[in-house]
Amino acid sequence: MLQPPGLVIFDCDGVLIDTERLAVPIDVEILGRLGWQITEAEVVERFLGRSEADCTREIEAHLGRPLPAAVSFEVDQRYREAFERELEPVRGVLDVLDALQGGHVPACVASSGTIEKMRFTLALTGLFDRFEGRIFSIDDVTRGKPAPDLFLHAASSMGVDPELCAVVEDSPYGLEAALVAGMQAYAYAGGLTPLHRLQVPGAVVFHRMDELPALFGL
Repeated sequence: MLQPPGLVIFDCDGVLIDTERLAVPIDVEILGRLGWQITEAEVVERFLGRSEADCTREIEAHLGRPLPAAVSFEVDQRYREAFERELEPVRGVLDVLDALQGGHVPACVASSGTIEKMRFTLALTGLFDRFEGRIFSIDDVTRGKPAPDLFLHAASSMGVDPELCAVVEDSPYGLEAALVAGMQAYAYAGGLTPLHRLQVPGAVVFHRMDELPALFGL
């Protein structure tokens, strides 16, 4: 019989909450205005799952100049407005969280986003209370995904050995981080990331959140 994991670590954006569908068009518009004519598919390929600092470094290298401070402010404001209007949990994820709770399997969040951003977005969608005190962010570590540091930090903080942890991710960077950490990686293919990018050796690909409890043996 399949043994449930000792801890489930969720990525946040695109896994718990459907931020990416709202954020990517904003990124395309603002980058185009700065001089980088980039498609939504390219934004997904290059930036989803990475920290803001890593993305900024790549953008500045491509443009050959530092980003004006006003750009970061505008992006944050545009995101906030879009999220306040339309942000929702990923379809089916509430049932997954209920199944974990019913099976006495602890869960936490480990995201490349900042803790401030997650407080805002998780609260908007009613998920903050489910994870309060168990939210880990890029602010907690030196190296972001694909380095394993964030997931290892989450496991250590929760008191669970890495090999007993399952990570739910929607980016190849996050999947790589989970596998390097020695954890089981579950790749959610119901979001924006193309399927072929999620077919990482060692990862279990699934397409709908309602598949996840059975994959966990619940």
